[in-house]
Amino acid sequence: MAAGAGTAAPAQGGGSAASAADCRALLATAAPPPQPPAAVNADAPRRAAADPEAEARQACVARLYRGPTAGWPAPQVDAGVKWQELAPRPALPAPPAPLVALGAQLFADPRLSRGQDISCASCHAPHLGFADGRRLALGHEAQAGPRHTPHLLGVAFVPLLMWDGRASDLESQALLPIVNPLEMAMDLGQLQQRLSRETDYPQRFAQVFGDDAVTLQRLGEALAAFQRRIEAPRSRFDDFIEGCNPQALTDRELNGLHLFRTKARCMNCHSGPQLTQHEFHQIGTSALGRRLQDLGRQAVTGRAEDAGALRTPSLRGVARTAPYFHNGSAPTLRGLLETYNAGMPRPPKNAQGLMAIPPSPLIQPLQLNARELQDLEAFLRTL
Repeated sequence: MAAGAGTAAPAQGGGSAASAADCRALLATAAPPPQPPAAVNADAPRRAAADPEAEARQACVARLYRGPTAGWPAPQVDAGVKWQELAPRPALPAPPAPLVALGAQLFADPRLSRGQDISCASCHAPHLGFADGRRLALGHEAQAGPRHTPHLLGVAFVPLLMWDGRASDLESQALLPIVNPLEMAMDLGQLQQRLSRETDYPQRFAQVFGDDAVTLQRLGEALAAFQRRIEAPRSRFDDFIEGCNPQALTDRELNGLHLFRTKARCMNCHSGPQLTQHEFHQIGTSALGRRLQDLGRQAVTGRAEDAGALRTPSLRGVARTAPYFHNGSAPTLRGLLETYNAGMPRPPKNAQGLMAIPPSPLIQPLQLNARELQDLEAFLRTL
């Protein structure tokens, strides 16, 4: 829609800006497709053609998003989606410091594994966003697991843990990788004996719990306490969303934020302080009906509607946690966006032209152009 055709565009140069209402009206209209470069006379100086419509929209994005969230354009979400506005992240829980310190020691200790060569930190490295940077996790005797290691940033706020939500709290979750034969492959009874007889843990447990009993419950409590203190490093987005610095994001990053909330459909699954609704969705990466299928949430609940559904992770610190998806199939952030832009992998159709189990209806081709993909990626890198 051309500037002036029903809504006022912000004046460029030193003129007066459009009202917030005018800006919201302009942004509510579909942006026109980018124009191909105009033909130029070979003898004329080559100048970038101005695009008043694009300039007006960018000015409106900057005006609205640098103001209070109450004045932001409404997000584009599907009917029935329970979303929350983006907001500052809440304060982390604060378990007793001695318990956190004990958990940190256990988290980094390879003696928790059968071969005494793998620790929790082997797959959840702090410098990699408490993930491992690998497509699939490597565990006992270098065995590859079926899934990518999930990051632990903000894990204190995750109500159902693991990709399939099989653990309801961090205390019980902490023991699952220890006993998994593809991960740390340790027998819990043997582990309890090892930590009680061959280490200084009885003394450390006595300092924290009052006596030297090394129990599995206490082991889970300590590991959970440490994990509850893990969060993404403070970012420019934090400065922006908390109101500390409205200029913390560039105009292009703000345009990426606007796309995140609107045309890119991200707010259907990634909203609220942690940029996730903590739900489970079948997005098309589960290979249902094929050799490498992952039943996801269905393996836990037994419900047919949960086939292939996996947990939606937080996007906090997302630039640090490549590769992406439960199977690590997107090596880069741009690759992830390109996959979503295409509408995600679609299963083959049967003779009737129907897909056996299509992805969630929340997954749709986005038709973002190259500039929009760049802006969306730039925004995600500020998180």
